[in-house]
Amino acid sequence: MAIALVSGASRGIGRATARLLAQEGYTVAVNYHRQRDAADEVVAEILARGGKAFAVQADISDESQVEAMFARIDEEGLPLTALVNNAGILFQQSRVEALSAARINQVLATNVTGYFLCCREAVKRMSTQHGGQGGAIVNVSSAASRLGSPGEYVDYAASKGAVDTLTTGLSLEVAASGIRVNGVRPGFIYTEMHASGGEPERVDRVSSAIPMQRGGQPEEVAQAIAWLLSDKASYVTGSFIDLAGGK
Repeated sequence: MAIALVSGASRGIGRATARLLAQEGYTVAVNYHRQRDAADEVVAEILARGGKAFAVQADISDESQVEAMFARIDEEGLPLTALVNNAGILFQQSRVEALSAARINQVLATNVTGYFLCCREAVKRMSTQHGGQGGAIVNVSSAASRLGSPGEYVDYAASKGAVDTLTTGLSLEVAASGIRVNGVRPGFIYTEMHASGGEPERVDRVSSAIPMQRGGQPEEVAQAIAWLLSDKASYVTGSFIDLAGGK
């Protein structure tokens, strides 16, 4: 089979996606930044179910670490045919007038530059113009790219707007090279990420404002990602699936 790299796979949407892709037959490269124990747990769970996976550490905002991660993946001797750019950060809820340059740059370095670097390395390996066998990339964006996250984290929302533009531009750039590039835009999903913004119960707070009257589960997002990576989506590129309960 082939390798699927999932960045930020130690928790939340990344973890759910890694599990599902392993079930579908991929050897999953479970990327993590700091949470080694959590990544090892995901790998152990996949192996216990008869799947194949291994953990790879990298801070995706660091070019040399991204290059080392892909070199480690190359050592497996299997083609990389799927990339899920999922790793992302946000900070405490804040208005724009209180944001520091350091915070803004940190968000952009991981959420935008990190996605670019992983796409770059994946394209080098997947592109039929480079001797690859093609592949698919899914960029995990956010409903925030459409909604702007006013009063909470416009910096995060803006980073996801950049991800959407990356998805559109790259999809056109590599369409003739056997690579499809699509995006998913999750809305209010029950993950640990909301605690990073200082409000662990955020999804419950806003659920009444969601047309479907509930938050989403990471597994629901993973299903869409897996579909976009699969042959069932073979004529889909440059597209976005909004997973936001109608919001």
